Amino acid sequence: MKKPLHLRSIAECAREIASGTLSPVELTEACLSVIEKHNPDVNAFLEVTADLALDQARAAEEEIRRIGPRSPMHGIPFALKDIYDTRKIATTGNSALYQNRIPVNDSACTERLYGAGAVLVGKLATHEFATGGPAYDLPWPPVSNPWLLDRFPGGSSSGSGAAVATGMVPGALGSDTAGSIRLPAAFCGVAGLKPTYGRVSKRGVLPLSWTLDTCGPLAWTVEDAAIMLQIIAGHDSLDPCTAKREVPNYKSALQEDLKGMRIGVVRHFYLQDSPADDTTVAAMEDAVQTLKDLGATLVEVTLPPLADYQAVTRIIIVSEAFAIHREGLLSKPELYSAVTRYRIMPGALVSAAEYSNALRFQRVLANKTVNAMGSLDALLTATTYGPAPVQSQMRAEANFAKPPLTGAFNAAQLPALSVCNGFAPEGLPLAMQIVGKPFDEATILRIGHAYERATKWRDIRPALKHPEHYVEPIKTDVSLGTVDPTALEQYRVRIESQGMQIDDRQLTNLTEAMPHLEAMIERIPKDLEFEAVPSSIFSW
Repeated sequence: MKKPLHLRSIAECAREIASGTLSPVELTEACLSVIEKHNPDVNAFLEVTADLALDQARAAEEEIRRIGPRSPMHGIPFALKDIYDTRKIATTGNSALYQNRIPVNDSACTERLYGAGAVLVGKLATHEFATGGPAYDLPWPPVSNPWLLDRFPGGSSSGSGAAVATGMVPGALGSDTAGSIRLPAAFCGVAGLKPTYGRVSKRGVLPLSWTLDTCGPLAWTVEDAAIMLQIIAGHDSLDPCTAKREVPNYKSALQEDLKGMRIGVVRHFYLQDSPADDTTVAAMEDAVQTLKDLGATLVEVTLPPLADYQAVTRIIIVSEAFAIHREGLLSKPELYSAVTRYRIMPGALVSAAEYSNALRFQRVLANKTVNAMGSLDALLTATTYGPAPVQSQMRAEANFAKPPLTGAFNAAQLPALSVCNGFAPEGLPLAMQIVGKPFDEATILRIGHAYERATKWRDIRPALKHPEHYVEPIKTDVSLGTVDPTALEQYRVRIESQGMQIDDRQLTNLTEAMPHLEAMIERIPKDLEFEAVPSSIFSW
């Protein structure tokens, strides 16, 4: 029995469209129907572009009938995280500050997907400016996890993960600065790929961190992620961050065995550095065995401590994000969510020397990571510490207090793919990361594809289950009464010495967050060698 249209993969739909057995209009209407039915529960879409989508689908159908498909995405619906510019369609960053922002140009990725004949069905929710979430004080509600609707869907590409998992759209684009593609991919049970830094153009994408931001796909299968990456990858003469590297044929790299491959398992990340729960550890060991059964050799690998990567990424992110948002945060703080203010304001107190040292230490960590791979083809580690937590109980402090398992590979600027590797007892997805050498997305796609084909996880879809009861969200802002008054005054003096005035809410959040950041600053060596040039000076 054939799957419903909205549950078919991009690859399946592409074959049927090319053969004339599936109409792009019919497929687009099916996706729009699922969005209408389920988006009120999931909140994945900020805007549905139904009229545009149907016009594009009709044009695709007519062109394919005449001359055949331009690409495997011709006539296939997709959606964009709402930080990708779309001409004449709002791109808000999920923020009240940009609620009425209408770009005059498309982002590079939007251009390339349109050029491939893909059909835009809408713009997807994100954490505010790709960092502030989950938040309950924005014009839109936070996205819900379609596996259990009170759970966190991951961030910041929340809408992208939830929309793909639900079948609202077969593929979407997200962005990843410290895990923002891979975390929603993990919690929503889909495939999510962070390409090598420089592989995909960021032109026309709202920035969070110029040094760490990457753009990439989320899809139900690894094969679909490969199809989408093929379209968006490659040099862009208008984006100085993109590399002039040949783009291989990702689809042809997909195989169903791993004979002769050597994969390093980074167990210390999730066993010692910051322990994961038992279900995650068990799922990782099962995955290791599956990869061995497919012909790969797996060996233990030790990388630098997870806390080192966290120090580097967090210092760089807050510094660059504050530089981007300084004027808005100081002149219109009420238009930002409390979580966003919490996570960005500490950048006001990072010195030029501390920021520069973080960039230099990033280079050291990147080199150590690549060197540790040696004769290996890829690395393997967990994506998250366990299944999705209850969303309403999450605090902004978590970004500073506990390192994500994903940020190491942003710091190292390496390609990293998250794939589902099982389910927790409550039915929530678990996931693992497959990490490659610079610009070797083809290898990790091959490994992920072979693993998916050898396991049953792609046969299971979410049921949009409501919990027995919903828990009220905890307070986001820190209370003045819980903060040490001496520390509060110290940070007030430091902020005012920078010529800035902030309100009590921002100051109390800053007072809670800064000790975490200061501990990270202390982790950065102060005596780095000459070769530790800032990561912004490319050497791959």
